[in-house]
Amino acid sequence: MSGTPEGPVHPEPAETHAAEPALTERHLARRAAELRDYRAAFRVAQLAMAVVDEDGVVVAANDSFGTLLGTEPAALREQAAADLVDLASDGRTWHAYREVLRGRRSRFRCTRRLKHADGRSLWAEVTVAPVPDSRRVLLSITDISDRRELHARLRHLQMHDPVTRLPNRALFFERLQAALESAAQDSVASAGPGARSHESHESYESYGYGRTGRIGLCYLDLDGFKAVNDTLGHRVGDRLLAAVATRLTECADRDGYTRNSGHLVARLGGDEFAILVEDSTGTEQLADLARAVLDALHRPFDLGGQRLSVSASIGVVERVGLGTTATALMQAADTTLYWAKADGKARWTLFDPERNAHRMTRQALSSTLRPAVERGEFALEYQPLVNLTDGAVRGVEALVRWNHPQFGSLAPNRFIGIAEEDGSIVELGRWVLNTACRQARQWQKDHPRERPIFVSVNVAVRQVWDSDLVADVAGILAETGLAPHLLQLELTESAVMGSNGRPLQALQALSDMGVRIAIDDFGTGYSNLAYLSRLPVSVLKLDGSFVRGFQDEEHANPADELIVEALVHLAHRLGLTVTAECVETAGQASRLRRIGCDTGQGWLYSRAVAPDRIAELIGVEPLPV
Repeated sequence: MSGTPEGPVHPEPAETHAAEPALTERHLARRAAELRDYRAAFRVAQLAMAVVDEDGVVVAANDSFGTLLGTEPAALREQAAADLVDLASDGRTWHAYREVLRGRRSRFRCTRRLKHADGRSLWAEVTVAPVPDSRRVLLSITDISDRRELHARLRHLQMHDPVTRLPNRALFFERLQAALESAAQDSVASAGPGARSHESHESYESYGYGRTGRIGLCYLDLDGFKAVNDTLGHRVGDRLLAAVATRLTECADRDGYTRNSGHLVARLGGDEFAILVEDSTGTEQLADLARAVLDALHRPFDLGGQRLSVSASIGVVERVGLGTTATALMQAADTTLYWAKADGKARWTLFDPERNAHRMTRQALSSTLRPAVERGEFALEYQPLVNLTDGAVRGVEALVRWNHPQFGSLAPNRFIGIAEEDGSIVELGRWVLNTACRQARQWQKDHPRERPIFVSVNVAVRQVWDSDLVADVAGILAETGLAPHLLQLELTESAVMGSNGRPLQALQALSDMGVRIAIDDFGTGYSNLAYLSRLPVSVLKLDGSFVRGFQDEEHANPADELIVEALVHLAHRLGLTVTAECVETAGQASRLRRIGCDTGQGWLYSRAVAPDRIAELIGVEPLPV
């Protein structure tokens, strides 16, 4: 029995071979249509684009690319893409572009400044990315000129002062930082191998290149500007600031033109201005500029019929850029401006490292003075007060020393003024008074058979005002057991003369208690002798300047001796004793004794010494007089 086996029916081979060409033709047609669509989209796209081969040559460019550059797209073919969009102008961009062409980088983007065929410039954002399944890359360019212009306008508003139109603080510090970095690089370059000689350096600057590696700053504010705002109003004040800004700019432009360099003038806020001088040639240039500014501002301003005069104080700093920071430069400028105002205003002052070091030391002392009392960093030394008749030690003056952990042993003139300013003199003075009285009582206990010596303690006028000095003294005397007549308080003549109210009442109460009151440095202050008749004073201490006039015995000035003799005679008539300070020679002591001075103090007898050295002098032979 014949037949075909059961199972699936397969198409004949002839039918299969006939179907394959039909599928391929449809696929190719579809791909061709898609390619035509892509090319059409590429050609009419709003985004400027170009296809670039692996050698960086433009294969195709669309109409937008031609419009962007002002040329026909066909004219862009066969040209180097890097030349068309400025990709070779810096090494970093060129390297990134080449990496994309070689397939080693997926894409990169940059901003370039392009040139239109009509000569105008435009800013464009360029993106380079590989074309899938191809060794070619796609270049796309977006015109961002409007965005850049808007950004520039916004930045200008952000970085400029609306009143004066000058750069503001933010832009000033941005430029200052850039100038310091540039100056530091110049300093390193000039110091490195192949550095220019001194002669070639001068020649280099004379041709106007001026890369000195130095930087200068004039930092100024107007003297009394607040009064203008308060009396004439902020509108007039703003017009004055704008007029000042104009004159400052003129001075800076004139100096910059002379030296073939630009200066930045900025308003830092309020009535503060700064002139930044890059690649300055030295302090003389900055001094000339500061003088020109003062002269320019000295001329009256005519503000719509309102005639105003103004002056300024200027701090001037000039230094090598290498190693300098913006913070350090501004701190120096601010300090120097403060000096200019403290020295009398309407002037310029140059930064002085030595003066600044003294200020920094003063600040360091001020910040550590108050806790130093608690840490026990102070000590007392004592200088004998000697009877000029018999040479016996009658008393001692207590002199405080600060054993500073950083600066060593400091004499009173280094820190007492600071203590008076910040008020710590009250606590320090109380410690000195307590320590001196306790020591005087101890000497008395150790030498019961000898005549007790008194202790003299310096008192600042602020101690009288800011504390209950009378209560402090009474409490300390009671606590230590020292008799009141063995305590002498010294106040300067300028503090005592003219005293009334509380100071006078305090001095009177202390005198009534039995404490001796001495006027220190007499003859250097008011010297108003009328006050001596009503002040509760026991002792006059003649200032050392009188005694120093006795040193040259061969060429002695008779006037010195007459003045001292008159003062001693007057004091005795008023029932006061007289102590002469700074006695250094036997000749001085002899003349003072002859005049009638009661007590001497100075290096002839002893410097200020530790308490145990004073104990050695008690009860020994009188000192030579």
